[in-house]
Amino acid sequence: MRIGFTYDLRKDYLERGYSEEETAEFDSEETVQVIADTISSLGNEVIRVGNVYELVNRLSSGERWDLVFNITEGLRGRSREAQVPAVLEAYHIPYTFSDPLTLALCLDKFLTKTVVSRWNVPTPAYFQVGSEKELETALRENRIPFPLFLKPVSEGTGKGITPASVIRNSTQLKKQCLEVLEKYSQPALVEKYLPGREFTVGIVGSGKKAEIVGVLEVELLDGAEPLAYSYSNKELCEQHVRYVLTEDPAICREAAEISLEAYWALDCRDAGRVDIRADENGKLHFLEINPLAGLHPTHSDLPILWQKTGRTYKELIAEIIASASARRQR
Repeated sequence: MRIGFTYDLRKDYLERGYSEEETAEFDSEETVQVIADTISSLGNEVIRVGNVYELVNRLSSGERWDLVFNITEGLRGRSREAQVPAVLEAYHIPYTFSDPLTLALCLDKFLTKTVVSRWNVPTPAYFQVGSEKELETALRENRIPFPLFLKPVSEGTGKGITPASVIRNSTQLKKQCLEVLEKYSQPALVEKYLPGREFTVGIVGSGKKAEIVGVLEVELLDGAEPLAYSYSNKELCEQHVRYVLTEDPAICREAAEISLEAYWALDCRDAGRVDIRADENGKLHFLEINPLAGLHPTHSDLPILWQKTGRTYKELIAEIIASASARRQR
């Protein structure tokens, strides 16, 4: 197949003056080249396209592909991950991973939790603060007992998450909400803080053919920021995090059930990752889902998990392409 490859190259945005944090979700040249080489090694012709702006230029010039391998995160707005898939759908070009509706929905953590809750997926109690007026109401109503956990509603890669995200009183809640509203120009998601173990669950496939890759426990090492899988811990995961493949049958069973139900509820496709955390009694709860999981072979959670199960990175990319290719034949 002729496979177009769409991505956001981090250095392109850094050169345009964006910060390290603003570009945290974008990919390095190393990642882009590894993915391109792997797609090529599977017998495909790979055409590197780039970001949404380059995609629009190439399409307007008449270029087309059999399939697009899409990992673009987008730059602006809560629907930014949906931009490239929406353009490709307008041109009737098939692509990997979820459709625009799912990608936009999953980036909004408040709406995501609302949907999965209707599917009876356990998730910690939550509310959203989108303005100072809503903050005043939340403080007055004291909706969820402390401690709480607070993060921007539409960010990834742990952006906006620090040790201060664990909220223990009204003063901290006000301070952190106002900081998120000002710095990220978006609402804050506030939820009950879960003090237990944290896991990430990998999934490949689409619909009822989706399968659990495995369950990976995220253990913070000495020197890591405490209490949360924060932006700093994710950026410096090689020094601050140990990833342990979980073999406990009860945990694996509970995590798989929660993750698949959420994956189906949100209509995710091809591959993704679900983050889960235990409460004080060890019961697992859904935190969030990433339907466009990172694919750096040694830095991203899904490839780390996949390879810990004894499979190769090439096999992971092949699974994603095979799942997407099945839609081309309909």
